[in-house]
Amino acid sequence: MPTTWIITRHNGAIEWLKNHGIEGQHVSHLDIEQVSPGDTVIGTLPVNLAAKVCALQVHYWHLSLEVPFTWRGQELTAEQMDECGAALTIFHLQAVKNVI
Repeated sequence: MPTTWIITRHNGAIEWLKNHGIEGQHVSHLDIEQVSPGDTVIGTLPVNLAAKVCALQVHYWHLSLEVPFTWRGQELTAEQMDECGAALTIFHLQAVKNVI
């Protein structure tokens, strides 16, 4: 059975996802060796790691929001995330080649 992995260190993000009916296995750091084809990874991964996830035929849902400058570096609540336009977007990324 596929696993949904929630990759975050932020309690507000976990609460925001739950408020939208999304739950799963929560970890603060993704161990790429744990995911399997068909799994879903939700978080804000660096693009190179997101591409590795996608190469394993794992679904990547990116949690994005536009945080005002004055809120940066702070823990946000689920309500504040809504104010920042939080959204989940499905991405399929592919590394093409290293240029250096």
